[in-house]
Amino acid sequence: MAELQWYVVRAVSGQEKKVKGYLEGEINRRKLAESLTQVLIPTEKIVEMRNGKKYTREKIFFPGYVLVQADLNQPEVPAVILNIPGVLGFLGMEGKSTIGGVKPSPLRKKEVDNLLGRVDEETEKGATLQGTFIIGETIKIIDGPFTDMIGVIEDVFDERKKLNVIIKIFGRDTPTELGYTEVEKVE
Repeated sequence: MAELQWYVVRAVSGQEKKVKGYLEGEINRRKLAESLTQVLIPTEKIVEMRNGKKYTREKIFFPGYVLVQADLNQPEVPAVILNIPGVLGFLGMEGKSTIGGVKPSPLRKKEVDNLLGRVDEETEKGATLQGTFIIGETIKIIDGPFTDMIGVIEDVFDERKKLNVIIKIFGRDTPTELGYTEVEKVE
């Protein structure tokens, strides 16, 4: 039975996805699926509003790091990981070598649960909106029945991604609840 544990691999920042792709290719090519089971880059989806349009992008939680679930007791597994282009080594080890049989320390179960729980939570929650709104700030409504109207933020509910906005309808101040994606900041 393999001793599968989670380890942190240091990678060149910005090349995490390439490292993951190379690792998965080597796992398949060398038939190491039992000794190197998972390669993970913890990410979250961010929704940004630019020029009245929604843009979704992925943000990496820990730039420069890739998580692997592996059995490092198998001698070829650390060598495969360390010889992947873009890999700088394991977290907590100097350089790329495992001189004298020194192995990197695995993540503790609690750390792994927190990381995987955070990833699952982000997946369930869907995308989060980048950018904060401030009470008293002027916004333009870009979606719904009040499109193109200008309003002032009266209340912000970050946990629900909602705003209470005061807009003028027929010359009267009218409070309206709107979602973050229905408004944009007025520059």
